[in-house]
Amino acid sequence: MGSAVPLPSSRAWQRMLSGRRLDLLDPSPLDVEITDIAHGLARVARWNGQTSGDHAFSVAQHSLIVEDIFRRSNPKATADDLMVALLHDAPEYVIGDMISPFKAVVGGGYKVVEKRLEAAIHLRFGLPAHPKAALKDLIKKADMISAFFEATVLAGFAEAEARKFFGQPKGFTRDTILIDPLPAYQAQAKFLERFEEIEADRQSTTWARA
Repeated sequence: MGSAVPLPSSRAWQRMLSGRRLDLLDPSPLDVEITDIAHGLARVARWNGQTSGDHAFSVAQHSLIVEDIFRRSNPKATADDLMVALLHDAPEYVIGDMISPFKAVVGGGYKVVEKRLEAAIHLRFGLPAHPKAALKDLIKKADMISAFFEATVLAGFAEAEARKFFGQPKGFTRDTILIDPLPAYQAQAKFLERFEEIEADRQSTTWARA
């Protein structure tokens, strides 16, 4: 009998529908595609799926809400800032569903992997690898406003309980945001549409400066 075939090491990449293979240990911006991000985020459920409605409330829809709140709260924000806001949870298109390669690779290093993915995604779209602290704080405020309404409208939180975790939203009400859960294909399409709108603004700004 011939010698035994050596077992392959645990794979550290995920195959995307675009055909890309994204290495979780060393993600390359060249393997990041916005279509993969939109597809994945539209199928990753917020609140671990424990929300009311006929559809899961997706990370893609959450990202749209956060970008909208951030934009309305910060009228002087640049197109680059808006893109960072839209992509603030983009690493979750890979790690949000806790795929088996992710579990094998990360262990207790979730944040390390998340930061590497964030850098690869940002560099792919011509953004700084990581946002400055001031911008990150402003996006976080928008994130908390979205979380408050998600918690109270969809996830069964009483308002008093939600206020303890997320604070009291100011300037926004339940009827001013797109909180009703969308089907995955609609969330995906809206995410891509908003990405293209912001990207067009970024390109026009670049041309104006040239």
